[in-house]
Amino acid sequence: MKKYLALIGVVLTLLTCKEEGKTNADTETVVGTVEEIDPLPSWNDTDTKKAIMAYVEDVTNSESQNFIPVADRIATFDNDGNLWSEQPAYFQLFFAIDRVKALASENPDWETTQPFKAVLEDDMKALASYGEHGLLELVMATHSGITTDEFETIVKDWIATAKHPRFDKPYNQLVYQPMLELLDYLRANDFKTFIVSGGGIEFMRPWTEEVYGIPTDQVVGSSVATEYDYNNGNPVIKRLPKIDFIDDKVGKPVGINKHIGKKPVFASGNSDGDLQMMQWTDSNTYKSFQLYLHHTDADREWAYDRNSHIGKLDKGLDEAKEKGWTVIDMKNDWKVIYPFQLN
Repeated sequence: MKKYLALIGVVLTLLTCKEEGKTNADTETVVGTVEEIDPLPSWNDTDTKKAIMAYVEDVTNSESQNFIPVADRIATFDNDGNLWSEQPAYFQLFFAIDRVKALASENPDWETTQPFKAVLEDDMKALASYGEHGLLELVMATHSGITTDEFETIVKDWIATAKHPRFDKPYNQLVYQPMLELLDYLRANDFKTFIVSGGGIEFMRPWTEEVYGIPTDQVVGSSVATEYDYNNGNPVIKRLPKIDFIDDKVGKPVGINKHIGKKPVFASGNSDGDLQMMQWTDSNTYKSFQLYLHHTDADREWAYDRNSHIGKLDKGLDEAKEKGWTVIDMKNDWKVIYPFQLN
């Protein structure tokens, strides 16, 4: 937004110069200011930034042999660990944990039933031992049995009040400032930006437009089964305790095909869970761009890759090197991590 306001100011200055009869030297100074506006100001001037900008400039140049029509400029972004942080646990897991605690009085059997017992006793080690199955149990118990409208309200309330255990900031402030700029930059060049995430689609939809500028119909994610209920003349959609679709790994190209209907030309992710999305994008007949985010900054965020229990980047890192995909080195490529660090 700041760069657009700056550009508007420059245009107004140019008009003022013209009306007041100022010299060409005056207007040239202003034009120089326009040229100096950096669309990615939170990125260091490294090869990564140069590669991104060179790609965008190439495929949006109508005289280039790599020109991509606007209708085909599809960009897909993973969410967890790519647009916002994902450590020490996925943020949706923290949401599920808070829901378990909020609903515990209505479910007294949870005090002796795992993995709910581990949540109520704040025993994260025990909770982790139940793996994906345990997480699914929590999600099914806390994300279903209500309408989609009720779930949206619960998510919005949680986003507005919950705070991250390390930074003591709302979770929606732990988004990556450089990626926000990249989303803006792509949209300014007529790319249509989508989230394609393993996270719950209805967990993300209530806040993605406000935080990322990505509307609800451009969010692809995992989902629970739902059903329509006329509800005595007040129709609702009910969320059921049953998985409908997992938008991760091989599910990502399937989800893209199902919800978007076009193969991306630009894909960004941070883990092996995004590898198939990268491969799918790489197979596009148009010139494509694959962008992996490598977490290398233990001081400002976290450093992890091949052996991480969350956001494991192993096969993807090898394939990126083999195929020449671009890899962001968080520590060296980014001036800041989060928006609140700008001040």
